[in-house]
Amino acid sequence: MQAPLPTAQRSLRAADVVAVADQLGREPTTPFTVVARCTGGHPLVIRNAPIDAHGDPFPTTYWLTCPTAVKAVARVESGGAIARMNDRIHADEAFDRAVEAAHRAYAADRATDLETARGWGGVAGTRTGVKCLHAHYAYHVAGGEDPVGAWTAAQIEPVHAEQRPGRVAAIDQGTNSIRLLVVEPGTPPTELARDMVITRLGKDVDRTGRLDPERLARTVEVLATFCRRARALGAERIRVGATSAVRDAENREAFVEAVRRHSGGAPEIITGEQEAGLSYLGGTQGLDPGEGPFLVQDIGGGSTEFVVGTEPGRAEHAISTQMGSVRLTERHIRLDPPSREELAALATEATDTLIGVEAAVPVRGARTFVAVAGTATTMQAIALGLDRYDPDRIHRTTLTLADAERVLGDLAAMTDAKRAAMVVMAPGRGDVIVAGGVVLVETMRSFGFDRALVSETDILDGLAFEMLDIR
Repeated sequence: MQAPLPTAQRSLRAADVVAVADQLGREPTTPFTVVARCTGGHPLVIRNAPIDAHGDPFPTTYWLTCPTAVKAVARVESGGAIARMNDRIHADEAFDRAVEAAHRAYAADRATDLETARGWGGVAGTRTGVKCLHAHYAYHVAGGEDPVGAWTAAQIEPVHAEQRPGRVAAIDQGTNSIRLLVVEPGTPPTELARDMVITRLGKDVDRTGRLDPERLARTVEVLATFCRRARALGAERIRVGATSAVRDAENREAFVEAVRRHSGGAPEIITGEQEAGLSYLGGTQGLDPGEGPFLVQDIGGGSTEFVVGTEPGRAEHAISTQMGSVRLTERHIRLDPPSREELAALATEATDTLIGVEAAVPVRGARTFVAVAGTATTMQAIALGLDRYDPDRIHRTTLTLADAERVLGDLAAMTDAKRAAMVVMAPGRGDVIVAGGVVLVETMRSFGFDRALVSETDILDGLAFEMLDIR
């Protein structure tokens, strides 16, 4: 039995494989990803696939790996906490219901990877009661609504005495995906969580002008989890930035209210120009000023931003266009795989839009072309022949025009199903990456760039950098 890799498990750093093996004292037997980190950046909680390397069921989805945290929870367990929790379940009806709800939610979470795994129980593989505080605490840190995990957190945190105050969380709500970044201040800041789920909130917004209720509900579900995870990791502020889909939707108030409810504040409906500036801040941070001026391109689901600056972090000229991968796919692609005529229509709209970009922004004065966001990073992962999506092997590497054209040609010849099955393709991106790839390739051709510097940092990082006053 083989389970499909879930969204997050398609992204795994080689360094994290080594770190988790060191923490466990053995090689991991189950595909995993890191969902939360401690001070210092080492893994705290991992998310396991429901099937291990031998094809056997693995019901513990969230696993506590940090040895210091494991020992702290073990001390609480050794004092008889599990028996007291189970006694409380029998005596406190409200607590019993809350624990049962946590088990159901945990099983549903696992089922997003493999539906048959829903029946394997809840937290730590049990359907009732409390079996393992480590598993409950891991689920709490990951963003689960778990009263046992929350109680355990109150007993052991802070896990590390050197934890710094001032942690912040940024959430980027795009047309295609919702993403989370939690960081701790420092030079550079320490990443505590980075996650992405494609919910396609902007489906059909270009045609209807409204957010789809089903897509909105799924997005709010992920938003709530991200906010809980941010708070579990000690974020003192949560900033939610919403871009093209929310910006263009006439019924955005439902989303706004959900953000208020879960994050504690209203979202920022970011203008196209602000979006461009934030992408530039995230995409150029740490680059050599001698490589400037820079042109940053951020291909999103609903829009694409172009921004030029002489120095890293300081945008000077910017424009946002209604040219996103989801929007263009919905406008032009009906066949699977797309026809020559559909690909030509994509290219024509892209090149027509780029004429307006060149008139508004001094793109040809840029020395370095920086491509950020999922289209560029995924195409580079394919070009590099990666056997899994490893951000460290992609970040700040060079994608040549020839490789971009080759990868785009291969993707355009595939069906949606074949693209979705690629190990580096995040679920929900396969059907729109061709449109995004056309935008990237036509940009390089039109503006005379034979290579792009691909960056894993973008608007999401820009949102966090602004919170920490990093420019």
